[in-house]
Amino acid sequence: MATPQYKRVLLKISGEALAGDKKQGLDFDVIGEVCDAIKECVALGVQVGVVVGGGNFWRGKKDGGENMVRVRADHMGMLATTINALAVADVLEQKEVPVRVQTAIEMRAIAEPYIRSKAIRHLEKGRVVIFGCGTGNPFFSTDTAAVLRAAEIDADVILLAKNVDGVYTADPVVDPTATRYDSISYDDVLSQHLGVMDYTATSLSMDNNIPVLLFAMKDPKNIVRAVMGEKIGTVVS
Repeated sequence: MATPQYKRVLLKISGEALAGDKKQGLDFDVIGEVCDAIKECVALGVQVGVVVGGGNFWRGKKDGGENMVRVRADHMGMLATTINALAVADVLEQKEVPVRVQTAIEMRAIAEPYIRSKAIRHLEKGRVVIFGCGTGNPFFSTDTAAVLRAAEIDADVILLAKNVDGVYTADPVVDPTATRYDSISYDDVLSQHLGVMDYTATSLSMDNNIPVLLFAMKDPKNIVRAVMGEKIGTVVS
């Protein structure tokens, strides 16, 4: 039996990915496939932490625009991530995967408050830990939250499941001649202004020397392939 390349991973899933082709709300067929992949990783002995976005319900600055104070719009985005966290947790539990939801903003009636030592203990016991509410602070993306949690729990890698299958020399939608990198450095990502993550998340990942593997979420089995060390997507290190 093959051995996973990573012992502890932080999986970042965008809210849009959980919406599937519907673009908004929740597609439980998609979530089911994602949870099947997570279950397979857990069965392989991999410890899995998950950070979810909230863009399928609300994107703070983008959706609030000029109509709302940015701080309040971002707080609404944090609540959106919690909806997604609870949905993923429920599907995992249906598949008999032990799971805990922790939120950066306390809402004790529905989730544990985020405590690093408890999160690590859950992971060591084979439980999936889903982190909601981003960093708990406005003006920070859930990509930044993913890097922060990865650093805190000593994750071996950040698995960045996106709508693209890697990092390209340019936006492949706009520029059909764009080519994909198999690997690239943080410095090159920043200097070339490539949209892997926002600058804060990229800088934080670079400062903490955490590799990022960006791959396509279209096939959730890519999560398992990434954990096993197969050559998919782009490694940023």
